[in-house]
Amino acid sequence: AAVPTGGLALLLGVLLWAPWRALHGAPLTELSGEQDFQLFLQRNLEFTRKIRGDVAALQRVVCDTFQLCKEEELLLVRQDLDIGQAPLEQCHRRTFQAETCFSQIRAGLHIYHGSLATIRDLLPGHAGLVETLQLDMANLSSNIQQQMEDLGLAMVTYPTENQDPLPTFSSRFHHQVGGFFILANFQRFLETAYRALRHLASL
Repeated sequence: AAVPTGGLALLLGVLLWAPWRALHGAPLTELSGEQDFQLFLQRNLEFTRKIRGDVAALQRVVCDTFQLCKEEELLLVRQDLDIGQAPLEQCHRRTFQAETCFSQIRAGLHIYHGSLATIRDLLPGHAGLVETLQLDMANLSSNIQQQMEDLGLAMVTYPTENQDPLPTFSSRFHHQVGGFFILANFQRFLETAYRALRHLASL
């Protein structure tokens, strides 16, 4: 289900002060003190920043090409579309656990990796950028999986990891608006994931 904008802001607020805990409730400082873990966090903060930049570039193309730039102007159209927000509540929970947050980030990357096919169809002239973005997402997901294995964290599989069918649109305009919201939702998802990684790095 989509997260209302107000609710998202509230969740992001919670994220900043939530007492972060690792596996079995152990303080995550036990993990964050390890040099390899810190290196993982710094590298993937940069990776996530690069992905956010590529998504922002695609958002500018959608704005320039279709004049779809402001979310509040499209909310009525959104009600007719089946565009969901990949959940990341495990990265907000006050009983934070590293393995559930990391697993949910990976599940969300899987969802958005598939839904970017909609963007590639919408912007065929920018297929190269979309494919680069998908490759970076797959690499980020792989990095997280490898780090979880290195830390001995359990991989949590969410139902959202199943192959979701791509949304279908009744008109070209709905396809354009759908693409707008896929990118907007993905950007919010990345901002939350970035904050989670940054918070871990600051412990």
